[in-house]
Amino acid sequence: MAAHTPHHKAEKPLLPDDSRYVNVDSLPWKSTPTAGIDMKILLVDEDTGLMTALFRWEPGTVLPRHEHVEIEQTYVLAGSIVDDEGEVTVGNYVWRPKGNRHIARSPNGALVLSMFLKPNKFLDGELAGAELK
Repeated sequence: MAAHTPHHKAEKPLLPDDSRYVNVDSLPWKSTPTAGIDMKILLVDEDTGLMTALFRWEPGTVLPRHEHVEIEQTYVLAGSIVDDEGEVTVGNYVWRPKGNRHIARSPNGALVLSMFLKPNKFLDGELAGAELK
């Protein structure tokens, strides 16, 4: 089984078709290539790029211009995320189609749940060519 939850200790004794109940508080926050954004990976499949993760944005963080290689979905649990197309606030949801390009900002910080079919591709600056994994 390629899909798994990194650092999920209870996963090892499970059979491939068993449900995975994840204690999210026990998972570590991991830094991302963007200063001010940390993540907890809830599900990842390195073979396909599928990922579900919590992202914690510090106030004033800017995610450089990037392209969504496949559909990306984000539900905001706290704070908000803003770009030139709009703002997604607490309790609301945005999804972006394949090919969408934007710069995302969080003026006041945010906690979001995001789902990717493939990692973003960064287009500008130091992160150009990098993928968010």
